[in-house]
Amino acid sequence: MTVVTTNILEFDEPTLAQVTSWYKDHISPDLARLLRLTGFGALETRAEGSWVIDQTGRRYLDFSGGYGVFSLGHRHPAVVAAVKDQLDKVAMSSRVFMNPLQAQLAAKLAEISPEGLQYSFISNSGTEAIEAALKMARLATGREKFVSTEGSYHGKTMGSLSVSGRAKYQDPFRPLLSGCETVKFNDIQALEDALTEEVAGFLLEPVQGEGGIHVATPEYLQTARRLCTERGILFIVDEVQSGLCRTGKWFAVDHAGVAPDIMTLAKSLGGGVMPIGATISNAKAAQAYKGRPLLHTSTFGGNPLASRAALASLQVMENESLARQAELSGEILKRGLTELAKEFPDLVREIRGLGLMLGMEFHEDKFGGSLIFEMVKRNVIAVYTLNQPKVIRFEPPLNVEKGEIEQALKAVRESLGETRRRLGSNK
Repeated sequence: MTVVTTNILEFDEPTLAQVTSWYKDHISPDLARLLRLTGFGALETRAEGSWVIDQTGRRYLDFSGGYGVFSLGHRHPAVVAAVKDQLDKVAMSSRVFMNPLQAQLAAKLAEISPEGLQYSFISNSGTEAIEAALKMARLATGREKFVSTEGSYHGKTMGSLSVSGRAKYQDPFRPLLSGCETVKFNDIQALEDALTEEVAGFLLEPVQGEGGIHVATPEYLQTARRLCTERGILFIVDEVQSGLCRTGKWFAVDHAGVAPDIMTLAKSLGGGVMPIGATISNAKAAQAYKGRPLLHTSTFGGNPLASRAALASLQVMENESLARQAELSGEILKRGLTELAKEFPDLVREIRGLGLMLGMEFHEDKFGGSLIFEMVKRNVIAVYTLNQPKVIRFEPPLNVEKGEIEQALKAVRESLGETRRRLGSNK
């Protein structure tokens, strides 16, 4: 076969008007209106490091981090170079032969994961990783029920939605997966009552992302581990957002010294360059597929491009000590946000979180909406937590610079001041 080298096809960047029209006519008119409101009509055309650049060249400091995707920042050169190199070799797998990059990635994940987690199923997203965990738990235990926590978010496919903890997103799609129950987060007694011997798996985010940046206590995590072991339940930890150095350790469960039976990853695993998810399990859970390796598969899961990106990302996390950076930068950011909470107690209720996964809770929803609006005007991006609109999250790249943190804090302070001036307070 002759490989023909051609010039890059010409590409004319569309105008704001064209993109808006396409959104209205071919994606969603409602989404078009929402994005015009929250993003001031900007088009995301370039990104680099901690910065997003729009069609006019205006630069925005990204403290939303793609909901946890951009832990390495945008377009980290090591990950981009790895993917470009891989494109010249093989991009997608034929799925007939062994895939060396997928195997290497699975071995690396076993190396860095909590004790006992050995086998990886590689997929394309967090919700797919949860789907794999649910199927594995049912198959391994022979049970049907699942328990998760109120306010949790595990994805929006039918299975993952069934174990997520907010009715707003569930009700339009009922009936969902049967036998799913939620319990109050961090409530040990509720957990003891719910984890009966009919339960296949208990799903938990060690730090609730969309639920409002609520941190599970070490005691809660340790109790969950004990109860699941005693009652033959698989302990499934969702580290899609909190994992891979975000909280100051490789995984949020590491703060409590707990090893789950199954752990799910995605978001930052692809280094902000490629989508990829992973469901990592111990031998107890993985035996569900013994003799049936093709019972759950994914056409694109573990493809060479995504696997190479993930391997490069994990190497960057190690080489740049991003867990330690997240811990140190998180202390600076949290201290600054806490001082602002003291300065604006009429607006801000609480600051909480771990590492660079932090939330600012307001007394009223309207204050959070105003803060996001005002911060964008000051060239800093932040976003809501999906299940709790009173909480704004801050998830900058783990390699964010101190000067960028100071710039963000300045924008938050000015935005709080303008919010107080325009909306008053409840005190």
